[in-house]
Amino acid sequence: MRVKVTLACTDCKQRNYHTMKNKKNDPERLEMSKYCKFCKAHTVHKETK
Repeated sequence: MRVKVTLACTDCKQRNYHTMKNKKNDPERLEMSKYCKFCKAHTVHKETK
């Protein structure tokens, strides 16, 4: 049930991070606060397709 997902910065739209999630426990898209090296700041990163 665990799948690999990609996280993209909401400000610059760069795909910076990869992570795993359990589709059964988290059916909606992930949203995390991560450091973006392109924006040089902590921003919200959302799961992309």
